[in-house]
Amino acid sequence: QVQLVESGGGLVQAGGSLRLSCAASGRAFSTYTMGWFRQAPGKEREFVAAISWSGLNTYYADSVKGRFTVSRDNAKNTVYLQMNSLKPEDTAVYYCAASRRLGVVVAGAEYDYWGQGTQVTVSS
Repeated sequence: QVQLVESGGGLVQAGGSLRLSCAASGRAFSTYTMGWFRQAPGKEREFVAAISWSGLNTYYADSVKGRFTVSRDNAKNTVYLQMNSLKPEDTAVYYCAASRRLGVVVAGAEYDYWGQGTQVTVSS
């Protein structure tokens, strides 16, 4: 069992930056693929980024590529999402998730544990 708690959300102007954190408790955090997803009002949840258990492999949605960076610190049981050049369309609740599957994990259905989410609002 893994518990995930996101933090770092807030209100920022377009062009600004935020760093989200996701602290994990439970066993074997370093063996999980970690992902970030987001859900805007009235829209379906969408994949944002994922990072392999080692941190060596990352994958991004096209909409955030070049602006967002996912990283992890297994010693601190924490995964991060650095978000730069934010746009109003990035406004959403952001969730981190943990998957026992190896490799690139994009589908939300392949994630086993989810955090409660943190709100990110980007004003124009």
